[in-house]
Amino acid sequence: MLYETYQLHDDILTPWRRFARAVGIPRMPTLTRVGSRAAREASAFWELVSRVQLTHVRPDFGIRKVLSGNAEVDVVEEVDLALPFGGLLHFRKPDVETAQPKVLVIAPLSGHFATLLRNTVATLLRDHDVYITDWANARDVPASAGSFGVDDYIDYVIRFLEVMGEGAHVLAVCQPCVQTLAAVAVMSAENHPATPRSMTLMAGPIDTRESPTSVNDLANEKTLDWFRSNVIARVPFRYKGRGRRVYPGFVQLAAFMSMNMERHRSAHQKLYRHLANGEEDKAAGIKDFYDEYFAVLDLTEEFYLETIDRVFQRADLASGAFMYRGRKVDTAAIRKTALLTVEGGRDDICALGQTAAAHELCASLRPHLRRHHLQANVGHYGVFSGRRWEQEIYPVVRNVILSME
Repeated sequence: MLYETYQLHDDILTPWRRFARAVGIPRMPTLTRVGSRAAREASAFWELVSRVQLTHVRPDFGIRKVLSGNAEVDVVEEVDLALPFGGLLHFRKPDVETAQPKVLVIAPLSGHFATLLRNTVATLLRDHDVYITDWANARDVPASAGSFGVDDYIDYVIRFLEVMGEGAHVLAVCQPCVQTLAAVAVMSAENHPATPRSMTLMAGPIDTRESPTSVNDLANEKTLDWFRSNVIARVPFRYKGRGRRVYPGFVQLAAFMSMNMERHRSAHQKLYRHLANGEEDKAAGIKDFYDEYFAVLDLTEEFYLETIDRVFQRADLASGAFMYRGRKVDTAAIRKTALLTVEGGRDDICALGQTAAAHELCASLRPHLRRHHLQANVGHYGVFSGRRWEQEIYPVVRNVILSME
């Protein structure tokens, strides 16, 4: 009944949101210029009411142009491969004639769409030919498409790299650092021609036994049966994935928000003040962030529970027990792929040491193929988005990629 309860609540609020948009927001431009303070505050209130909603469709990346070299160039989104649970999205720059390093950005499958990495992609596009894993919302994938677990995620990563061809690089953010490392190990062991030249792992839970965070504690406090019984739900009949058992994105969002509730409350208070004061430019930044943050996707039951079990509870990869398609993954098979790990000094989701643990696992890599970067003054999202990412972390990533070209 979990999903049905959420859906009923959302259906009840829908008429109120429509009323709020009809009554308040159309008048906002006029009110901010000449209206009374009371009128502006009323309009700000109704706009906040209209925004009390989650969306379940991927937002647009909206990357139309980027500065590449000394010129602004067009960017065209193309789907190079479409699979049931996700596609390979290519940000092609048709006016750039000189070949640039191919980079596959591996986005997390943790309740948000790949557009959460919009700033990551836009920054990489300055000097690279960029692709990204565009994961589907599980509630929109028909049950006839079958299951999707951790091994399937690894299959998708390998398949995407095959489509990109030889000489690519991978950059994984957060949760998929584990699957990415496993995929590169599998490809290295097979001497696969599409094995990436470099692998950047950013703020990922390679070894959750290192400096456990509240996220790690939560995953270990309950049994798999508890998670299966309390946070897994069936997709309602109205959606394509009807009957599929999923971990709903709205549950994950609630968990994330509960970790920093005061910060979210403060942000919306600021949004109200900006709207009431007619400060549309200041309000726009907050609205853009929450438009993205409140866009959620559902995970398949098998992927969610396997991640809890294999990554957070047993740390299979770090302990040498990680299995893929019935055989043990040997991370020491990675010999030619350069490794860069990046951590944030104030990361409260993936703490210090958890990503750097990859270096010990890649025991066959020679010293010149390893590098670790600690960005002491950023939290989790600052590792891959924002000023510190663009000005301090990205140059390190770019140099590692360039060194392997």
